[in-house]
Amino acid sequence: MKNPYLKTSIGLYLNYFMLGMINIIIASNMGNLSRLYDVSVSQVSLLVSAIGIGKLVALFFAGRLSDKLGRKPIIIAGGFLYLLFLIGMPITTNYYLAFAFAITAGLANSFLDSGTYPALIEAFPKNASSASVFVKAFVSIGATILPFLISFLAANGIFWGWSFFILSILYAVSAIYLIFMPFPKVDNGGDDKLEEKAELTSEKQLMRGKPSMWREGLVIIVIGFTSTALFVVWQTWLPELGEGFIGLSEKTAVQLLSYFSIGALVSVLLLTVLLDKFIKPITVLVVYPIIAFVAMLALFFVKSHPIVMVCTFLLGLFTAGLFQLALTVMTDFFRKNKGTTTSYVNIAGSAAFILVPIITSSLVDSIGISMTLVFDMVIAVLSVVLALYISYRRKKIFS
Repeated sequence: MKNPYLKTSIGLYLNYFMLGMINIIIASNMGNLSRLYDVSVSQVSLLVSAIGIGKLVALFFAGRLSDKLGRKPIIIAGGFLYLLFLIGMPITTNYYLAFAFAITAGLANSFLDSGTYPALIEAFPKNASSASVFVKAFVSIGATILPFLISFLAANGIFWGWSFFILSILYAVSAIYLIFMPFPKVDNGGDDKLEEKAELTSEKQLMRGKPSMWREGLVIIVIGFTSTALFVVWQTWLPELGEGFIGLSEKTAVQLLSYFSIGALVSVLLLTVLLDKFIKPITVLVVYPIIAFVAMLALFFVKSHPIVMVCTFLLGLFTAGLFQLALTVMTDFFRKNKGTTTSYVNIAGSAAFILVPIITSSLVDSIGISMTLVFDMVIAVLSVVLALYISYRRKKIFS
C-alpha cells in the first residue's frame, strides 16, 4: 500500500533543500554583506553564531511543543519565520538588525528540526534512518546549487539579494502547501501494552541495563555538537581557506563549496541505500570522522589545486549525514518523546553553530586561517572516541 505521507514528505524535503542554501548563504555573500553593513568579514561570520543562538533558544521549548501540539503547526511556523531572515538580511544596512534577523533564522531552523525529524520517523517507521538521512541529501543539493545561482546573479548584474528573495518565495509556497497535507499521528512511545510485552520478551536485555540520559544520552548529545562542528567549519570558512591558505582566486574559492556539497550529496545518497540494510548508523559515526581526518591532514600539507578539489569533495562525503544519524541513534536509545529527546541533540548542534564561528574567528585573527583545519581535526578525533563509546554501550544494552 502506498504510504499516505509521501506528498507530505515532498514539502518537508523541499524545506531542507532551501535550508541547504541558507546554511552557506552568509559564507557565499561575506563580501557583499560586509560592504552592506560596513563591518569586517570576521564580524559577518559571527552572524552564523547568531543563527546558533536562535536555534539554542527555541530548542528548549520547540521539541515539547512538537510533542504536544503536533509536528504540522511547528513546521509551518518555522517556514514562515524564515521569511523575516530572508527578506530582512539584504534590505537592512544595520549590522545589529541583521544579527536579530539571523537569530530569527535560528528559531525557524529549530522549529523545522523539532517537527520534521520526528514526523519523518513516524511516517516511515521501517526506514527511519534512511528517511532522516535523506534530509541531508536535499540540504546538499541546495548547497550545491547556491554558488551557481550567486555566480549567475553576479554575471548578469542582478542584485545579489535575490539569492535571499527567491528562497523567501519558496518557503512561503512550501508552508502553504504543507497546510493542506496530512501528517502522521504523534508517536511518543505511549503504548503501555507494547512496552510491557517488549520488556517481558527482553529480560536478558533488561539484566544488562537500560540506557541512561546522563550516560548514553549525554554522549550522543555531545556527538550532536561534534558532528555539527565538523560541518560548520567548512560552511563558514571554506571560501576564505581556499583564498587565504591555499592561494585560489575568490571565484574559485567560492566554488569549493560546490565540490564540498557534491561530496555531501553523494554521501547521503549512499547512506540512503546502505543504512539499515547493510550498515548501522553507529558504524558510520565511527568510520566517517576517521576518513575526514585523513582528508583534512592531506589538505593541510598539500596545496595543489587538484588535491584541494579531491580533499574538499571527500570532506563533504565524510562529514555529511552525521548529525542526522546522531538523531536516529538518540531515538533508538530513547523511544519516548522523540520531539523532546531529539531537541537535546539539536541544542548541542545549535551550540556548535554559536561556538564554532566564535572560536575559529578568534583563531583566525590571532594565528591564521590554517587553524580552522587544526581545530576541525581535533573535533574529528573527539567524534571517533565518542562514537566508539556509544557503539560499545549499544552492544551492552541491546545484545
